[in-house]
Amino acid sequence: MPEVSVMAKSTPTTKMKGAQALIEALRREGVEVVFGHPGGASLPLYDALYDVPEILHVLVRHEQVAAHAAKGYAVASGKVGVCMATSGPGATNLVTGIADAYMDSTAVVAITGQVPTAVIGRDAFQEADVTGITLPITKHNFLIRRAEEIPEVIRKAFYLARTGRPGPVLVDVPRDLQQVEMEFTFPEEISIRGYRPVTEGNVNQIANAARAIASSRKPILYIGGGVIISNASPEVRELAERTRIPVTYTLMAKGAFPDDHPLCLGMLGMHGTAYANYAINTSDLIIAVGARFDDRVTGRLKDFAPEATIIHIDIDPAEIGKNKPAHIPIVGDAKRVLQVLLEMVQPPQDIEPWHKQIEEWRRKYPLRYRQSSDIPKPQFVIDLLSRAWGGRAVVTTDVGQHQMWAAQFFLCREPRTFITSGGLGAMGFGFPAAMGAWFARPNKPVVAILGDGGFQMTIQDLATAVEWKMPLKLFIINNGSLGMVRQWQELFYHRRYSHVWLKNPDFARVAASFGAEGISVRHPEEVEPAIFRAMEIEDRPVVVDCHVDPEENCFPMIPSGQSVKEMILDLD
Repeated sequence: MPEVSVMAKSTPTTKMKGAQALIEALRREGVEVVFGHPGGASLPLYDALYDVPEILHVLVRHEQVAAHAAKGYAVASGKVGVCMATSGPGATNLVTGIADAYMDSTAVVAITGQVPTAVIGRDAFQEADVTGITLPITKHNFLIRRAEEIPEVIRKAFYLARTGRPGPVLVDVPRDLQQVEMEFTFPEEISIRGYRPVTEGNVNQIANAARAIASSRKPILYIGGGVIISNASPEVRELAERTRIPVTYTLMAKGAFPDDHPLCLGMLGMHGTAYANYAINTSDLIIAVGARFDDRVTGRLKDFAPEATIIHIDIDPAEIGKNKPAHIPIVGDAKRVLQVLLEMVQPPQDIEPWHKQIEEWRRKYPLRYRQSSDIPKPQFVIDLLSRAWGGRAVVTTDVGQHQMWAAQFFLCREPRTFITSGGLGAMGFGFPAAMGAWFARPNKPVVAILGDGGFQMTIQDLATAVEWKMPLKLFIINNGSLGMVRQWQELFYHRRYSHVWLKNPDFARVAASFGAEGISVRHPEEVEPAIFRAMEIEDRPVVVDCHVDPEENCFPMIPSGQSVKEMILDLD
């Protein structure tokens, strides 16, 4: 945890209350929107917010939605997302969203009210030790001890959240300190002693990487979410095209490299393309950029890419060698490291046999589905969604089978257009993230691909979307079950279906009761007209309830903890 003493250049002082100081600090940080829900311990903050109309506040119906929406906003915009809650249950309801932002390295600042300082630690009404609770899932957190600290702490919070490896930061503000009059001093410049993220890679190591690339025969670029965070997509594309090295990406990096590019192998890992998995596991050189070799990618670590030399580029030194030893470790910002590498790199000399092998895998093991005439396949629905928007939309997903089908069949061409819960895998994420993405990019279509299980975890915020007239396109891949759990029970638990079948409401009628548009789809020929109808509506959200094959499974699949040798291509 970084030491947080500060050297700062400050603005002249002005007298105001602590709550006003906090809102003013948010304004100076350029905050445009806050997702939140008020309560007793945050009342002074909301009173101060009343006087600052340039900061939009989105009243959500559950604090978890606020945290997920803040992440959706942050990913879509590249800015810091902000959420706010009261003490106790309000603060603890943020926890899932904070943990999700932490796992996916997303810059979010969470502000929570706290009981008055005199009763902290005495089990006061609606008290919770939120700094203790969130210590493992935040980049840093703060409990305000004096009102005078507020502007400086907010400045620190935003600086920590967005620099280095981004992550969530929480600021807990006791109610009495929100009401204390104080001298407002805002640090214009900030430097946190002991916190020095390394952004420039070691030149000698980069030169070693360039030599390894030139001498490789079966290289592969393996890119993760760090590429999007560092805005390094142009550099990745230039490196791939100059060297003709094929590219595979993690779930969090979808959109960092165009899906329709000839060098793109799609997503790798548990439900990645077979050809991406075969390629990385038989490669002789892996250039890992902003990726962490997580278990969904590697499966059984000792069997993952056993013959490959590994170049690992990451801004977080803790990630390098954590799961898979790196032969050429490079700590630094992905964009800056790649810019230097591009000055040195030469293409491999004999890469044609490698391309021929990959093309053979592509032909032999394509992504595929079989659409029958009686009921839509989930892949068919997502394929039509992709064709309809043609890479022009921001797509968010919930978690489960539909998430993996979206990664496989919804083509993306730009970074920050595919937003999902990766590391934490939090059901209920997709719809709130779509709301956040819409505030970040209101002039771009926002499509949410949801499961019937996940959507019901945050469905109450249809009221919020209707209130703000958000033209969100919400497509429910409704298979009447917790689909991924059902698939595992079918494959690995002898079809002992334990508590996975859902008795769902009529989602179209539920949507209409909130004031949204509701459309129900039960036959393949109804899918395309429903998509076109959804595209026409611009003054309210549209919920399209797509009833799909309840027993369709998501393949390819590498079972958890196994290797590419055990990959299931399909049940046939």
